[in-house]
Amino acid sequence: MTTTVATLWRYPVKSMMGEELNGAEITSSGLLGDRAFALVDVETGNVISAKNPKKWPSLFHFRAQYSQPLNNGAPSSVWITLPDGTVLSSDDPAVDQKLSDSLGRQVTLQTQSPQDAKLEQYWPEHEGAENEISNEAVAGGAAKGTFFDYAPLHLLTTNSISALQGLYPEGRFEVRRFRPNLMLDCNGQFGFVEDDWVGKTLRIGDSLRLSITDPCPRCVMTTLAQGDLPRDIGILKNGISANRPMVPFAGRELPSVGVYARVLTPGWVKRGDSVMIEG
Repeated sequence: MTTTVATLWRYPVKSMMGEELNGAEITSSGLLGDRAFALVDVETGNVISAKNPKKWPSLFHFRAQYSQPLNNGAPSSVWITLPDGTVLSSDDPAVDQKLSDSLGRQVTLQTQSPQDAKLEQYWPEHEGAENEISNEAVAGGAAKGTFFDYAPLHLLTTNSISALQGLYPEGRFEVRRFRPNLMLDCNGQFGFVEDDWVGKTLRIGDSLRLSITDPCPRCVMTTLAQGDLPRDIGILKNGISANRPMVPFAGRELPSVGVYARVLTPGWVKRGDSVMIEG
């Protein structure tokens, strides 16, 4: 049975649609250029996230891509396409105001997260209660100042997508709903195979080595509409919730799909690269 890299994804601006890649440099801080930018709510100081769709319902209608190929250590501007098709540059002096006008709230585009950064998360199961919206820490397993939800790298398998489809045939389970960096194909295996990788090391391509630290807990983001994908609460309720592995950083079992990783040895990765699982 072989495991290979199916595709790679980068999200230049947190919670916006991103870029599908044929190959990418994986640095000690994650996939080069991933979540390098984020919007910050001027009123609260919180990092803006699609995890609170009640306040930010249109984030998945924004798309971000780099204006030129990235070189490690070299800055690059980002093109942001608004829901109405307008394209902005992150270098535009008026970018904050234009984004604020589009979102209906005052925001700033930043490359460094605020100290002790938080983001708001909506919990549909607590609709109407005081704990309907929680404040969650940012980058708990990544470097301070970054915009990752937890760890700097996120892996998912096509096998898990197939398992979810079997649990909830009415749903449309596509990689876009889960926002991984590396999509892997474990040929001949079935189920949520990456759950068994936690605590192990993966070697990908010629040099990349990753430590798999935790399953990736899932939230309302996976159910949101984006592009031609409809809003579907059954994605979480009838699919993801059936898989509840122990999540070490949370200390309990949680509905999860995919895994988080930290980088042991950086390297270049491309589609078709082989993946070896080490003890």
